[in-house]
Amino acid sequence: MVKYGDPQGSVLGPLLFLLYINDLLNAIIQNVTPILFADDRSIIITGRDPHKLKDDLNITFRQISEWFQLNSLSLNISKTHFIQFTSKSLNYSDINITYENNYISKVNDLNFLGLNINNILSWKTHIEKILPKLSSACFAMRAVKPFMSPQTLKAIYYSYFHSIISYGVIFWGHTVPSTRVFRLQKRIIRIMMGSRSKNSCRKLFTSLKILPLPSLYIFSLLRFVIKKKDLFSTNNETHNYGTWQHLDFHYPSANLKKFQTGVHYMNAKIYNSLPIHIKNEINNTKKFESLLKKFLLENSFYSLEEFYNFA
Repeated sequence: MVKYGDPQGSVLGPLLFLLYINDLLNAIIQNVTPILFADDRSIIITGRDPHKLKDDLNITFRQISEWFQLNSLSLNISKTHFIQFTSKSLNYSDINITYENNYISKVNDLNFLGLNINNILSWKTHIEKILPKLSSACFAMRAVKPFMSPQTLKAIYYSYFHSIISYGVIFWGHTVPSTRVFRLQKRIIRIMMGSRSKNSCRKLFTSLKILPLPSLYIFSLLRFVIKKKDLFSTNNETHNYGTWQHLDFHYPSANLKKFQTGVHYMNAKIYNSLPIHIKNEINNTKKFESLLKKFLLENSFYSLEEFYNFA
């Protein structure tokens, strides 16, 4: 008999937990950006002045500490980390955060909801983490190839390879280290089709109706666009000039190259390079995705440059 609390694994547990913890953010009065996912709580604090940033961080943690004490909870220090995002050109400032006389560990990379993020957002860490899994998938595909039908091999590909490369691809799919992932994708496609290692895979991708990694990146980005159109403004919304590009997305102002290669900027750049007959269907999600996938499958782009040159 349970006199108080809730048994682990119960259906009611998650709901009671959310009711109990959701007012945590009300205790934080600093100008911060919270990220909430189930029992995962992250807080983003930005600042140009290292000294003010340090003060804001410690004030926020003091507020969190007070809330925990009032609610008879404690912070798991071993699972709590601090990462400072910065560009390579900036000096890494020495910032320490304390909680009940314990230092919060400072890390250069961490796993956040399945994405391995480092402090300069290069995505090299994430790619290095997934490469062994993709290599294992290639090995498994080679082992089962003689005993499986083409349809089953394709199902195995989607289960053990595609599921890994498609997760978070809108963030890392166009980075330099992503070429290592693309090489492994071509390897597993050759194994599935019984092709030699030096033969071109372009026609194999088309016949299997599988998108090469660069095309998958484009497809995933534009699916984000169609679901989040309200995040983008068109040129005719920002100026009154009657140009033929008036319905294209307006590029957000960007000073850093890191932002120019980020999701928001790249979404606008790639969408604007689409054929007009696809862009015309932006308000019809199903038709837009159908036309987009057909276009990408037919052309099997191996790079963003091929995509831009096609337009």
